[in-house]
Amino acid sequence: MGSGILLWASYPPFSLWPIAWVATIGWIVLIRQVRLVGPRPYLAIWFASIVHNLLLFQWIRLPHWSANFGWLALCLYLSVYLLAFVAVSRLAVHRLRVPIVLAVPMVWTGLELARGYLLTGFSMGLLGHTQVGWTSLIQLSDLFGAYGVSFLLVLVSACTVRMLPLDSRSWCIWPAFLLVVAVMAAWLYGIQAIARAPEPQEPEKPLRVALIQGSIDVAFDKDQSLETARQYMNLSLRAIDEHPDVELIVWPESMFSNIARYVNYEAGDVLSDVQQLQADQANKNFHERLRSFVESHRNQRLPPVPEREPIAQPRLPSFIVGLESWNWSDVRFDRFNSALLIDPSGVVAGCYNKMHRVMFGEYVPFGEYFPVLYGLTPMPSGLTAGREPEIFEVSELRLSPSICFESTVPHLIRRHVNKMAQRGEEPDVLVNVTNDGWFWGSSELDMHLACGVFRAIEMRKPILIAANTGLSAHIDANGTVLKQGPRRREAVLVTDLVADGRSSYYCWWGDLLAGGCLLFCLGTVGIRAVQCWGRKIRHLRR
Repeated sequence: MGSGILLWASYPPFSLWPIAWVATIGWIVLIRQVRLVGPRPYLAIWFASIVHNLLLFQWIRLPHWSANFGWLALCLYLSVYLLAFVAVSRLAVHRLRVPIVLAVPMVWTGLELARGYLLTGFSMGLLGHTQVGWTSLIQLSDLFGAYGVSFLLVLVSACTVRMLPLDSRSWCIWPAFLLVVAVMAAWLYGIQAIARAPEPQEPEKPLRVALIQGSIDVAFDKDQSLETARQYMNLSLRAIDEHPDVELIVWPESMFSNIARYVNYEAGDVLSDVQQLQADQANKNFHERLRSFVESHRNQRLPPVPEREPIAQPRLPSFIVGLESWNWSDVRFDRFNSALLIDPSGVVAGCYNKMHRVMFGEYVPFGEYFPVLYGLTPMPSGLTAGREPEIFEVSELRLSPSICFESTVPHLIRRHVNKMAQRGEEPDVLVNVTNDGWFWGSSELDMHLACGVFRAIEMRKPILIAANTGLSAHIDANGTVLKQGPRRREAVLVTDLVADGRSSYYCWWGDLLAGGCLLFCLGTVGIRAVQCWGRKIRHLRR
């Protein structure tokens, strides 16, 4: 229980990050012991893990009373990983005789990778994320991702436990040398990585961007559309008024849905007459609202929908906005969580549909086949997953958009970047639009921002984050937060954006380290299963 409480304190809101270096020692002591004490030791471990996860992810319950069930279910699921960590590590150490300083960090890292993929994946709150403020140390992420930092922290704890005089063993000194060498190597690598950063490939002038951060706490039982639209419109007007040279304005996820919805067709779709009429009417309404939106920025006011065509002067910025878009086809109707690029004339120049949906937030498992399941939630229906990453081109820069918790999934962002590179459109900048108003200013904002820092280092690309209620930010390719919005307050963050020009080893080889660690976990369990099976067969033959 003590290790769980200490580890919780190393995350926001307390952010006592040095504790993370020793927080796992209690669990590793259990692994080193020849025999676990107590009548049901694994049940006690699971209970302690449940308490830790309930505290760490308490913000999941905030959007709606029904989210309490998801909070409990997720925490029960995540708590299984600590059980697996202790059990598999004990197999490796006591049955296969793998040194504890090697077995323990490999098992922890392998299980973190598994957690990032199973049941759509949940990679927020990794152990390495506790070190987000130690910029030089976490440069290790451009080699191995955040998993590499987690490996290092558990290695330090394992070396510490190996030095202790436990189970009739005396003090051991050699792990101290491994501990010091590992930390110093990671730190020196980070120092050199930052120092070797090339000069940014600056264009004639940087792209001036305004990140619009409103403060609308989301409530299911209240219509907030008018408040949201006016707040974000006024903040955009303020950005243009105070910074006439702004070339791109970025709104958070879903905020533009309160102004209009976009209907997107796929090539080759054949619509019925009714579908065609509905789609045409929806698109007409969208473009009328879009014209009103664009002209309101030109006229510095919020007028009713005009009948005239938009004029070209004065030149306006481009916009990236988050909204719900629809797609009719001859076989189905899809709803997407989308990000649009709107050019200065009001034309939709790009559309990205969110690919990684949030379970119980954007869809219910099997809800497509059993719609009654949505009656148990405040959602009328589920959203459809997008199929492809997209590039938004603004000025001389290529921007790779992601939406909400997609920035918490390292392999998804890596796949976006690599797929665009294969098409000859490698992005210069990552952009994340998110609505964190669901979480009422809680520690979720800090944990989400930490994920953005790690994505910037892993891809060696700057990242822009526009977040409702915060924390909006501009983070450079070294993971340094250049500008950050306040918590749960309105803000306009104006920043100058240039391409960094670097790539990363992690982008090339991905989760090679973590994948090897996961194979070690599976191999340990497999070898032990074969041993037990062989013993049982020999016993039956006697």
